[in-house]
Amino acid sequence: MKKILGTLLAVLFSFMAINDGVAQSSVLRFNKDGKFKIVQFTDVHFKYGNPASDIALERIGEVLDAEHPDLVIFTGDVVYSSPADKGMLQVLEQVERRKLPFVVTFGNHDNEQGKTRAELYDLIRGVPGNLLPDRGASPSPDYVLTVKSSADAVKDVALLYCMDSHSYSSLKDVDGYAWLTFGQISWYRDQSAAYTAQNGGKPYPALAFFHIPLPEYNEAAANENAILRGTRMEKACAPKLNTGMFAAMKEAGDVMGVFVGHDHDNDYAVMWKNILLAYGRFTGGNTEYNHLPNGARIIVLNEGSRTFDTWIRQKGGIVDSTSYPSSYVKDDWTKR
Repeated sequence: MKKILGTLLAVLFSFMAINDGVAQSSVLRFNKDGKFKIVQFTDVHFKYGNPASDIALERIGEVLDAEHPDLVIFTGDVVYSSPADKGMLQVLEQVERRKLPFVVTFGNHDNEQGKTRAELYDLIRGVPGNLLPDRGASPSPDYVLTVKSSADAVKDVALLYCMDSHSYSSLKDVDGYAWLTFGQISWYRDQSAAYTAQNGGKPYPALAFFHIPLPEYNEAAANENAILRGTRMEKACAPKLNTGMFAAMKEAGDVMGVFVGHDHDNDYAVMWKNILLAYGRFTGGNTEYNHLPNGARIIVLNEGSRTFDTWIRQKGGIVDSTSYPSSYVKDDWTKR
């Protein structure tokens, strides 16, 4: 009896933990070919009414029409001037009129344009196609998107963690950017454990999206044995404090790749302890520093395996097409 009761309680706990962090009301699903395509736009830095931002809207439209994604994710710093509400809606209109599902995670500049995170979040929730959950008491909650099987519309087969990496340090003696909190790490652990239990103890393939890079980005990029693909023209502007999110992901075993923005002159992806630490491509115009053609990162998950393909799309086509994990590990040269 005690064993049965314990099992029931474990299942109930898993159900409660999962439902506490689920976002979408519509179904994300692998297509009949077992593919699920994500377009990541980042650092649009859109200035409403400024012609310098026209190229950002142009590129967003071009990418969406070329890629036909299953999901669009904006990883922060979408707006860069007031009126922030009109700017946000003008950017999202590119996605809305193509009837594509989307989410937005905030950067450090979004709530500096006359609107709070909570106000922007509520605004976005009013745009058709958004998959954001009710924020409850949080101005900008973390959440999980589940991707369903191509053969079964109710079966989860992949996870997408979307998190708020905040803005700036709140400690007087620690400068720079904010860090993912212990509460967020606890939330991630609970979500990951619950989904793993749901899947019979096997972690689902997962990706994570937020704005500010983890401190491990610099550690990985500086390591001569880590395989790095793409462009690195600046140090990652990561938090000065490391609260352990990477370690939590490594221990949980579900996250294959982390995708961020924030640093406009980086679009690289680097393998670190079998987790790919990647940047999107700066999407904005000449409203902030940039030295790469604006564009987007594309990620294509493969159903039933812990693999994905990724590339950068910019004006004129595709660059830096790679596959995880094969492009980021050294082969056995004796078997060539």
